[in-house]
Amino acid sequence: MPVSVRTATPADAALIHQFILDLADYEKLLDTVTATQGDTAAALFGENPRAFADIAELDGQPVGFSLWFYNYSTFVGRHGIWLEDLFVRPSARGSGAGKALLVNLAKRCVEEGLGRFEWSVLDWNAPSIAFYDSLGAATMDEWLIRRLTGEGIRKLAGV
Repeated sequence: MPVSVRTATPADAALIHQFILDLADYEKLLDTVTATQGDTAAALFGENPRAFADIAELDGQPVGFSLWFYNYSTFVGRHGIWLEDLFVRPSARGSGAGKALLVNLAKRCVEEGLGRFEWSVLDWNAPSIAFYDSLGAATMDEWLIRRLTGEGIRKLAGV
């Protein structure tokens, strides 16, 4: 049976949260996760969701997910998609689930006339980098990601 991709529903909140934990564990960042299942449910399925998720299924069983949101390029003059997380269970890697999730989002970009489809990958994650390279994704070497969190945000905000 081929891989299928469906839009996540509120009933998937626990599954998505577990995928997030599994991804964080794979990325050696599990100790940084503070999001709860309730946080995940509220962000994806609350009154005004600003993030979205899709579920990949193989033989009717969930094997992976993508979590994404819309961004905007002032230079292109169009919205795009930022892929925050992509994860496929190790037992399902090589099944086409990861590619199916990316194809699903690429089709959304085409259908909605979006200008970009972007994501980041850890520099040590050679299997994922090779996979993205095989799809034709370009590395944006000239751009550095900058981040403020917690106290840094409060300090800048003056609170």
